[in-house]
Amino acid sequence: MDLKHTAIPPEFLKILPAGIKFLHKKGKEFLVVEKVHCSKGHSLIVDSVRIHGEPAIELDVLIEDQEGSFFIDAFWGSHAKLYNFMPRLKQSSPLVQAFCPVCKASLVVNRECPMEGCDTDKHIVLYLPGEGNRIFVCARLGCPGHYLSVRNLPQGISESVSNINYFGTQVDEDLFQGI
Repeated sequence: MDLKHTAIPPEFLKILPAGIKFLHKKGKEFLVVEKVHCSKGHSLIVDSVRIHGEPAIELDVLIEDQEGSFFIDAFWGSHAKLYNFMPRLKQSSPLVQAFCPVCKASLVVNRECPMEGCDTDKHIVLYLPGEGNRIFVCARLGCPGHYLSVRNLPQGISESVSNINYFGTQVDEDLFQGI
């Protein structure tokens, strides 16, 4: 996944919500999720697995009939993830059931995916610090749909931040050599 500089709305930086940090790497600006939890308050951040030098987000998952864990890149808009198993998919783009790795509570909620061509109404919800602050990630494997819902954040700014996605064929390793 190629991490590229994407403009972060200055209005968002003025009210940066708890759980998300603003980071400079090689003169470029990024948002990084640093605190998320399940509905029962268990942290989903794991320091033992790092992607692009930052602690990853860990979810227990069930994909079709296979169980394991995802370790998700904490850089906002990146879709890089590591698996602790090798999924053998019977269908393309299956739905992922996600659970807290501590208490096994389901992280899946009903929510329509706004991405064109995606027909799911299932999202994985990650709770940020602060009442009502959440990240919704489309539960369809391979769909880049995600949405940031922050209390008192104007919808236009939320949509702008939610539309930050990084696509590409390889990681720009030079960008992540040191801080």
